[in-house]
Amino acid sequence: MEKESVIFDIYPVRQLKTKVADYAQLMKLRLSFLVVFSAAMAYLWECNRLVNPLIIWLLSVGGFLITGAANTMNQIIERDSDKLMKRTCYRPLSSGRMEVSEALTFAFITGGTGLILLLIINGLCALLGIAAMALYAGIYTPLKKVNRLVILPGAIAGSLPVVIGCTAAAGKISAGAILLFAVQFLWQFPHTWSIAWLLDEEYAKAGIKMMPSAGGRTRLSAIIIMVSTFLIIPAGLLLHLYHPLSETVIWLIALAGSGLALSAFRLWRNLTQKSALFLMFGSFAYLPFVLIVLIIAKFL
Repeated sequence: MEKESVIFDIYPVRQLKTKVADYAQLMKLRLSFLVVFSAAMAYLWECNRLVNPLIIWLLSVGGFLITGAANTMNQIIERDSDKLMKRTCYRPLSSGRMEVSEALTFAFITGGTGLILLLIINGLCALLGIAAMALYAGIYTPLKKVNRLVILPGAIAGSLPVVIGCTAAAGKISAGAILLFAVQFLWQFPHTWSIAWLLDEEYAKAGIKMMPSAGGRTRLSAIIIMVSTFLIIPAGLLLHLYHPLSETVIWLIALAGSGLALSAFRLWRNLTQKSALFLMFGSFAYLPFVLIVLIIAKFL
């Protein structure tokens, strides 16, 4: 009897852990945290040292929740496609562990709460949050099987967090917001396409068109990736037009962009999985590095 009682007591705890883990998968925590980081750093860059902790909290939690809601909607729409790919077949919806109605309820609650928090900051932040969710879940996700230019709405949606961050500080869409948007928008191309290169067979099984050319891992795809990556260098240097940067910061941003561009060049030259992996990790490092350098330089 005692043994049965212990099992009975532990079972609900395991169920709760599984449910929490499923919700975490729906929200795509790593992506959501990157969005929060970008928005918060953009706020700090725009705020002229007048940091409001409450706004940072509202921005971070609100951004996290609306991103989680958009990611949940993404998985609802793609649940059948996710069943066909190894890396996604164990997600809550594609594996059958969760009903669509439960995921929809979760997306509604998290998205609605996130928008309310952004609305407390100002109405423009909330409108930009709605636009980001609509672009990601309503346009980017369904078009992934239709057209390779789908990366454009995806890149816009993925770059709006920095605009929201700047808007939280300035109360308007400033020139700084536009410049940061340009950097993050161009960053989306090597980031997304390097992942697509690595997962080309998986995406092909699911009918997802993410590579820049129809041939998949071809020289043409590599050229397009390389050209788009090289554009990051001048975009990063244009930040100097809004907030004057020191020579050291300019060199650091230029070197970071050049390193990413060199990774794209290696992919064009070698056409290998290893080169694509190197570019992907480079993209993971580039954006946080540039944002951190900008903030450190501003507050020192």
